[in-house]
Amino acid sequence: MSGHSHWATIRRKKGAADAKKGAIFTRLAREIVMAARDGGGDPETNVRLALAVEKARAGNMPKDNIERAIRRGSGEDKDAAAIEEITFEGYGPHGAALMVDCVTDNRNRTIAEVRHIFSRSGGNMAEAGAVGWQFARKAYFSFPASELNYDKAFELGIEAGADDVLDAGESIEVIAPVESFKTLGDALRDRNVTPDESGLRLIAKQEMDLPVDATLSVMRIIEALEELDDVQNVYHNVKLSEEALAALEAE
Repeated sequence: MSGHSHWATIRRKKGAADAKKGAIFTRLAREIVMAARDGGGDPETNVRLALAVEKARAGNMPKDNIERAIRRGSGEDKDAAAIEEITFEGYGPHGAALMVDCVTDNRNRTIAEVRHIFSRSGGNMAEAGAVGWQFARKAYFSFPASELNYDKAFELGIEAGADDVLDAGESIEVIAPVESFKTLGDALRDRNVTPDESGLRLIAKQEMDLPVDATLSVMRIIEALEELDDVQNVYHNVKLSEEALAALEAE
């Protein structure tokens, strides 16, 4: 997870590709759909949905769009079954391990687009399980340190069952077992803390050290993948050094 929060901040400052392409509402809506499908359409009892709705509101998504996405996910709209979640595995430049979470209404299109990015960037897609063993699925929260300082966040995290609480400078990151996701989400909400990012993430079990130029080449394939409309998240095992982050910010 080294540097993840800093990298996310850089992406926001540079202007996320989905916003530039006008597809941000589509991504937010799909996140709501999948959350409602997994845990029901009531944000009061479905913490994943509550967090997805909060993120959509923060992105200025219209109320009607949010409600339509909830209905679609909960099965009230008949086209809900058209959307599915897929995770692709592969290796990028310099052997970096990559996991690509997608939400799509056209599996064949998504496979073709993801495969093209891997091939163009000198990487290759892999069979299911060939890369995934290097990652563990965890509950993840990132929020501004101004909303809750590290000492208080550490105490809250430990009480809620977190594995780790990281001081990332301007933000705090909390990593926990999947089963602690709701407990942590509720605990943060009780403290009036609104996460910048929350959800279930794939965390690399061991990070790879690469030179700055090699790190940049890996991050470029990640950026290209993130620009695809169907891609929700890209996870990797590359350690982001301060030098690499500075170079990324300067690009």
